[in-house]
Amino acid sequence: MAQANPYKSLVVTTVSVLAVVTILINIYKTVPVGHVGVATLFGKAQAAGYPEGLHIPVNPLYKWTMFDARKKTHLETANVPSQDQLQTKLEVSVQYRIDGQMASKILVATGTAEAAVRVHLIPKLRSLLREQGKSVRRAEDFFLESTQETLQTAITNGLRDDLEQQGIIVSEVLIRDIALPPFIVLAIEAKKEREQAVEQEKAELERVRTELQQEVARAQAGREAAEEEAARKMILADAQAYEINQINNAASNNPAYIQLQSLEALKAISKDPASKIYFMDGSSPSPLPLMHLGDPAALSR
Repeated sequence: MAQANPYKSLVVTTVSVLAVVTILINIYKTVPVGHVGVATLFGKAQAAGYPEGLHIPVNPLYKWTMFDARKKTHLETANVPSQDQLQTKLEVSVQYRIDGQMASKILVATGTAEAAVRVHLIPKLRSLLREQGKSVRRAEDFFLESTQETLQTAITNGLRDDLEQQGIIVSEVLIRDIALPPFIVLAIEAKKEREQAVEQEKAELERVRTELQQEVARAQAGREAAEEEAARKMILADAQAYEINQINNAASNNPAYIQLQSLEALKAISKDPASKIYFMDGSSPSPLPLMHLGDPAALSR
């Protein structure tokens, strides 16, 4: 009887242990957070995917493909024609996620989530951008808030209707940037400069108008003050005239008052150094000084 080869037994034992360990390792599967695992056996995908977490037991012969089912953003830049035949560059972002319940179908149809986006989402998005751009009358209308809201709503609805059956759920489409043709940008800038110049002219005219109004107000105030001063002086002159008239009337009827005024005049004259000799007519009811009697011209008269 032949003796057993110890080396052969060791190899068999080692292989058996490794096989058992491999089977034990592969009878459970951990799917990462936010992912869905799709198992395939001999080239055939299992109908149901495996959600995140630990799964025991599983067929150790399964091959696994992981789908990230978390929300993602796809950026797309496209030249979009408007009705005026001008090309406007739009940058849009699409927020989407993979439908985990359709992960097996995606694997069969396109292979991976990235392939599903490349095959289904991107072509549909570009088509909708061109289609919706034709509804815009002028290229500069892309800057209108109403136009952007209309485009975002129409593209979002269009993607949802087409991609849900492909296992891609679209939540929102946003317009991130708009780049008009260069000559339109220059025209818009020139228009803004003209508008700013007009606004500056309006401001200058308003400043001049305000200053003129202030000048008119000051002139009006000055005229009113002058009229008040003239009226005051006229009243004062009337009062003085009335006073003089009253004095004259009183003096004409009162000789004593006339004599008193004459004496006051003589008193003032006496203070003049040039007056040396005075002759008075005592019989006159109003004695007045007879000056310059020594003057030959006065004597000859």
